[in-house]
Amino acid sequence: MLSISEIKELLATPQKIVITTHHKPDGDAMGSSLGLYAYLIQMGHHVKVITPTDYPYFLHWLPNNSDVIIYTEQTAEAARLVEEAAMIFCLDFNTLSRINELGELVRASAAYKIMIDHHLEPEDFDDYRHWSINACAAAQLVYEFIVDELQDGKRMNKDIATCLYTGIMTDSGSFRFQSADSAVYRIAADLIDLGAEHWRIHQLVYDNATENRLRFLGHCISNKLEILREFNTAIISVTKEELREFNIVTGDTEGIVNYALSVNGIRLAAFIIERTDKVKLSLRSTGDFPANEICKKYFNGGGHRNAAGGFSDKNLEDTIQEFKTILTEYKTQLLQ
Repeated sequence: MLSISEIKELLATPQKIVITTHHKPDGDAMGSSLGLYAYLIQMGHHVKVITPTDYPYFLHWLPNNSDVIIYTEQTAEAARLVEEAAMIFCLDFNTLSRINELGELVRASAAYKIMIDHHLEPEDFDDYRHWSINACAAAQLVYEFIVDELQDGKRMNKDIATCLYTGIMTDSGSFRFQSADSAVYRIAADLIDLGAEHWRIHQLVYDNATENRLRFLGHCISNKLEILREFNTAIISVTKEELREFNIVTGDTEGIVNYALSVNGIRLAAFIIERTDKVKLSLRSTGDFPANEICKKYFNGGGHRNAAGGFSDKNLEDTIQEFKTILTEYKTQLLQ
């Protein structure tokens, strides 16, 4: 592993740097990536953010978004940048499988790899790691990396603050999750002082739905919400046909699982969605219920205790039935 002094030495002269993040990036993935980008370009580095796939339209307003390269759309250019990079920052993921085909390119690269992440059980592919499962967001760790590790808080500006606030806000559930401790609020206050317009960021992320998304949300709640009171669990499931009917695009399903969790008395919520190749699951829980354990044991996934995801190679109906069967194993915990 490199030391922080060696990282500082590398960053002291202009480098070719790639920043990448996980498949279907969310607010934390893009906020942390573009926040770090805005910091590094100040230092004269040649920097590109490469995402494995597209990402929600309601994040396209972020500063420097126009400079992002999407691997599936610009594969050759992305591959060239990874091959030429001297440093690759890996944000908000801890295993190269989370960046799909881009992962093998990163693994093969001779570049120094720096992981900044808050997920369990990191894979040993990195040369430097700023990692904590107690952080509410990767954006929090990017802030700490710049301000505390690199001791370069003087370079923090409005663009960096805007991006990092977005990441922290989205991954903390607008500061309502247990992980949003007092340290997070102090960081948020500093970001606001640096120019992050918290009210505007919230509006652009949460009050920016298309008509299709709003109608789809109403359909999910009215017609697809299933309450299993015997397990204090709620399920919303959708088919490929329903996605086509409402013209659903990347980002339109974001956060729908939280509506199921908001039902009084519910401890575990599942959003189960039929995609072209697999059935995807997104789980949310309250208290100390281990949503990540279910995803890891049964659905090829993982995540945080209260927010996790996975997938199944079974069809939608069989996946839902398997999930319901698994609930019997956790009945005592769900009814506490």
